[in-house]
Amino acid sequence: MPLFTHAPRSLCFLRLSAIGDVCHAVAAIQAVQRHWPQTQITWVVGKVEAQLLAGLDGVELVVFDKKAGLAGMRHVWRQLKGRRFDALVHMQLALRASLLTVGIGARHRVGFHRHRAKEGQWLFTNKRIPDTQSCHVLDSFFAFTQYLGVPVTPPQWQLPLSEDDHAFAKAQLGDKPTVVISPAASKDERNWLPERYAQFADYAVGKGYQVILCGSPAAREKTLAARIIAAANAPLVNLVGQTSLKQLAAVLARADAVLAPDSGPAHMATTQGTPVLGLYGHSNPKRTGPYNNLADVVSVYETFAEQQHGKPVNQLAWSTRVKGDHVMAAIDTQQVIDAFETMMAKQ
Repeated sequence: MPLFTHAPRSLCFLRLSAIGDVCHAVAAIQAVQRHWPQTQITWVVGKVEAQLLAGLDGVELVVFDKKAGLAGMRHVWRQLKGRRFDALVHMQLALRASLLTVGIGARHRVGFHRHRAKEGQWLFTNKRIPDTQSCHVLDSFFAFTQYLGVPVTPPQWQLPLSEDDHAFAKAQLGDKPTVVISPAASKDERNWLPERYAQFADYAVGKGYQVILCGSPAAREKTLAARIIAAANAPLVNLVGQTSLKQLAAVLARADAVLAPDSGPAHMATTQGTPVLGLYGHSNPKRTGPYNNLADVVSVYETFAEQQHGKPVNQLAWSTRVKGDHVMAAIDTQQVIDAFETMMAKQ
């Protein structure tokens, strides 16, 4: 039986980070909105992620600044003081997120199945979704909405991008066929090699595409972009550190394809309907790959996971990771070119 047999008055979702997971959560929350348009939706979200979501239609955003620690939690609690939601949908496993739920009033507190509830999340919930089988994070988020009483439908996204955001993207890309390379993952060991990004970029330019590099203003991302540009023979457009998150989403929307490791921009591109060629070695692409292009991923995860853990992937825990600076070097340039050609032939 679903938790609700009719539309609840109010729901509070808690998913703080990261950008990719927040993109998955958008699809789940907007599915709720389509099914129960009168339900009031509140979303407790991280400060950086809120920059992408500001203006999300019909959703009250309550921003949590994790760097503020306990003061940040108290700020959230003050904003929600005196309110009691029909359900708090707790979609994050980190202990910090669970502690944040303590000051949020709700009749039902819905979390992951205890089999998946790491860091003691089950101690902070009184309802748990039955799902233990879904592999992809997005599917696990839809298991929450199904538990609430919302039928599962194919994911759809409507991010709040403005005319100015789209005008920025048009000014940068023009009408040229474009491949965007977003080369940096959250940790450097998860990045592909700069010279191989450069080799792929030279290939793409030779096929008639302009190639644009994108990423955050972090120093390590700027350094990676500079190394790629130095190794490439063809001219590349460098937008690393030059866009807001919404402008980046608009750039990704205008591109013909995106090449990226396991990173937020890969999932942002998916929200915009742009084909994504994902490069995976440290995490299971069946769990965190670009949702609409799982068949196009270039992955060495399975090989290294079995080597490091001594079991086939289907016998490992849901979130098992691979470690090592050498892993992504196992992906060669020709593999990526072949996968790109196959992916684009389907468009």
